[in-house]
Amino acid sequence: MSGTVKVDVQQLIDSGRFSRHQFLIAFLCFVIIAIDGFDTAIIGFIAPSLRTQWQLLPQQLAPLMAAGLVGLAVGSFIAGPLGDRIGRKIILVLSVFFFGIWSLASAYTDSLFMLTFFRFLTGLGLGGAMPNAITLTSEYSPQRIKSKVVTIMFCGFTLGSGLGGVLAAHVIPEYGWRSVLLLGGYVPIACALLLLFVLPESVRFLVLRKPDSPQIAAILRRIAPQAKLDGARFVLPEAPAAAGRSPVAQLFAKPLGSGTLGLWAAFFMSLLIVYLLTNWLPILFKDAGFPLAKAALVAAMYQVGGTVGAVALGWAMDRFNPYRVLGTSYLAAIGFIVLIGFYYTDLLVLNLAVAGVGFCVSGSQVGANALAAAFYPTSNRVTGVSWALGIGRCGAILGSLLGGALLGAGLGFSTIILLLALPALLASLAIFAMNARYGSSAAGRAKIAPTTRLSATD
Repeated sequence: MSGTVKVDVQQLIDSGRFSRHQFLIAFLCFVIIAIDGFDTAIIGFIAPSLRTQWQLLPQQLAPLMAAGLVGLAVGSFIAGPLGDRIGRKIILVLSVFFFGIWSLASAYTDSLFMLTFFRFLTGLGLGGAMPNAITLTSEYSPQRIKSKVVTIMFCGFTLGSGLGGVLAAHVIPEYGWRSVLLLGGYVPIACALLLLFVLPESVRFLVLRKPDSPQIAAILRRIAPQAKLDGARFVLPEAPAAAGRSPVAQLFAKPLGSGTLGLWAAFFMSLLIVYLLTNWLPILFKDAGFPLAKAALVAAMYQVGGTVGAVALGWAMDRFNPYRVLGTSYLAAIGFIVLIGFYYTDLLVLNLAVAGVGFCVSGSQVGANALAAAFYPTSNRVTGVSWALGIGRCGAILGSLLGGALLGAGLGFSTIILLLALPALLASLAIFAMNARYGSSAAGRAKIAPTTRLSATD
């Protein structure tokens, strides 16, 4: 074995250009996330028609709205360890197929209880697809543009949910609310079949779990055709996981434990803000005296800001210390929150401030996905991303419930908005605490989790 050529897979990916094959992988994951966004938002599109046809009270719709979020959280917790043990591709394909099947089942039910149950099952699949798509994109991206590629890929979620709203507005009046669920079922099922034949497994996962697989060389030849891979032994620049330790247990092994807690805190607080604003911002503006059309337009500025923020922050994370970029962004969100709370009567200031909160909070949440994918080693990367998302979904559920509770308590517009400064501050502190622990390596750039490189004699 002394004469065997060793190929550092990550170095090979990092040193080459972003090939067509890598672009295809990122694009397929973008499509998956877009479909995920569409299916996640479906219930909001059909709720008005459903309420009218089934003569439901608002409180009867609440469990239906929450079921998908609960499913997303549970799906994230389950899918992560499976992705690290079985493979990113197979769990991703199964997750997409799974949520497609249950979206179809939802279209054929006439029972609110069964529809709620099917939305929970749909959420399980949605929760499993997202972290595996993030991880697969991250593991095929060169280090120099990793955050940018992951954040652009994740913008598919906003595109999918937004496109879903446009389609629903045209389809529901003509074909009814069931047609949207049918569309949300057939499209992912067809996509899952395509992914099965086109999407490759993560080459890093294969090196770690199946080092003798001929797929490794075949995949790398598509990425770097000029590389000499005949008879090569493929290696990764990181220490292998401890034998017998589960991917979940590795989240708290040294030196990852404090970083895991920091990511969980940031995800929880960030998604609490995102879902409170997403679900309640139009109602808050309407109650503050805005006409419905203006309220919807101002609320849309949040999504615009979030999309721009995701791309801009991803670019910045690749060039500067990613912890400082995200920590500063969460901190800046407090200023925009204060502007909304005190100057919401000035329409220009309000639009800019709402877009600013979207940029700083929603954009940072997308950046946090890239941060989590870079933070964990290959052996438990999906688990790290998915469990952070699962904890974040708990924050999303709390945010959705908290908005209604604060409105029910009779708190004014300014008070409710200003309260969001606290979770923004806590998210910022969590990321800055991670910077104090991990941010000094490689000039603070994305070599985040300490790794063990193989020596030339290994």
